[in-house]
Amino acid sequence: MSRQPQTGPAVTHVPVVNLANAVTVMRLLLVPVFLLALFAADGHDAKTRIAAFVIFAVAIITDRLDGALARNYGLVTDFGTLADPIADKALIGAALIGLSMLGDLWWWVTVLVLVREIGITVLRFAVLHRGVIPASRGGKLKTLVQAIGIGLLILPLTGPWLVTAWAVMAAAVVLTVVTGVDYVRSAIADLRAGVDPANREP
Repeated sequence: MSRQPQTGPAVTHVPVVNLANAVTVMRLLLVPVFLLALFAADGHDAKTRIAAFVIFAVAIITDRLDGALARNYGLVTDFGTLADPIADKALIGAALIGLSMLGDLWWWVTVLVLVREIGITVLRFAVLHRGVIPASRGGKLKTLVQAIGIGLLILPLTGPWLVTAWAVMAAAVVLTVVTGVDYVRSAIADLRAGVDPANREP
């Protein structure tokens, strides 16, 4: 998902309490609210599923918003650098696990996506102290398709619309694997060459 810019150490004079970080914290707080809506009425009531979708959509929008605020107004902080990807993974992880618990998504899909997302996040933090953040080509497309696929599965769809939801989710899984492999390969190659992957074209 879109992340607060991570091109090097955060500017130390930026206060931790700022608008970008507030948006990130709000996304974290929306995760339990989303889960409550998703599991309300045994998780299969149309109205509560729509409510869960709305909450999920709002949280996704905040993911775009905090990064834009941090980038455009110089609000990058160490806290934001750490909290933003955690909030992203918490939201996506909660949605995937919730859908699997309700029987609306195969567990192997959830495990595959989470292993990739958590693994890449660990890799990012592993090289953060060097000011080197690998950039995955197609990562933005993966994030978009992933969000759309999950969002569609949250909605109480049937018939052709449900088939469409599964098709989008299948595309998301493929992109998740492909971009994950490319991410790791590019990071290793760039680190060995002494190149800053953050300067790589997405």
